[in-house]
Amino acid sequence: MKQTIWPYMRLMRLDRPIGILLLLWPTLSALWIAAEGFPDLTVLIVFIFGVILMRSAGCAINDFADREIDGKVWRTQSRPLATGELEAKDAVMLFVVLAIIAFFLVSLLNTMTIWMSVVAVVLAASYPFMKRYTHLPQLYLGVAFGWAIPMAFAAQTETVPIIAWLLFLANIIWTTVYDTFYAMADREDDLLAGIKSTAVLFGDDDLTIQGVLQVSYILMMAVIGHQLQMSWIYYLALVTAVGFFTYQQFLSRHREPKACLQAFLNNNWLGGCLFAGIVLHYAFTVTV
Repeated sequence: MKQTIWPYMRLMRLDRPIGILLLLWPTLSALWIAAEGFPDLTVLIVFIFGVILMRSAGCAINDFADREIDGKVWRTQSRPLATGELEAKDAVMLFVVLAIIAFFLVSLLNTMTIWMSVVAVVLAASYPFMKRYTHLPQLYLGVAFGWAIPMAFAAQTETVPIIAWLLFLANIIWTTVYDTFYAMADREDDLLAGIKSTAVLFGDDDLTIQGVLQVSYILMMAVIGHQLQMSWIYYLALVTAVGFFTYQQFLSRHREPKACLQAFLNNNWLGGCLFAGIVLHYAFTVTV
């Protein structure tokens, strides 16, 4: 039984939940802000499971798109489609099943959120093919991941205010940062395979541009904090995020693949830290 299920679990990256967490932190942050600290329980549950389902579906369709490439990249050689444990049709079928389950979940929410979920599916299905046509697939991933932010506001309040779009834009910047670190780990293999990425586009200026994007993200989150009249707790979390970004620059300074992967993974702590700051802000505000 395990031999039958395990390849599908690996195809969904359930053995490596970093992608789920990187999608979950900004989604939950948006939901907490939209609800001013008290999200509706049904909405919260739908979004948590929706994140898991759609991230897993995205991984399945990504491996379908990269089935001829993954075997040539050191980091992806053991993926189920690359090893032949699963076939291309298995990945497509899994994507469809997961997307249908996610749609049934979102159908528990309001009409506005349901319509927005259609866009989410389109973004998830199209993202894996972007690396063949543009050097900015990381930015497109930011749009795909970030779309959960306006959806969270729509689900909680049936409106998508300006602050939601500011969070959406900030998330695009942050996603571009961490996925560029991820792409830096694969850059040499991607160049040989003809795969496009921001890591390839930035070239020797990669860390400088990463620094500019990191500063831009921090400034935008500071503006968002000001607009929301956040307390010192939020800004303490933001200062901690600066520390995480500095550490990522240090890790990747020699551009070694494994170190760049470490820099990518470190963003989980950054996202979790900012979410904690938002939760504690609202908890402290209510307590006071």
